[in-house]
Amino acid sequence: MNIKRIFGALLTLCGIGGLIYAAIVFADTSGGTRDVKSMIIFGVLGLIFFVTGISLVRTTKDEA
Repeated sequence: MNIKRIFGALLTLCGIGGLIYAAIVFADTSGGTRDVKSMIIFGVLGLIFFVTGISLVRTTKDEA
């Protein structure tokens, strides 16, 4: 297994975790500034990690 694929899978899992945490913060938010900032930060970082991980897994070719 290629190290880039492992790193891509790890980034994808971190991205999914960040997106899930942003959704949890969104569900529990009371509208405070701190809640909105943390939701935006975790959502954007989760999306970046998720997209980067998926593209890294897709573009890495298996070499035997």
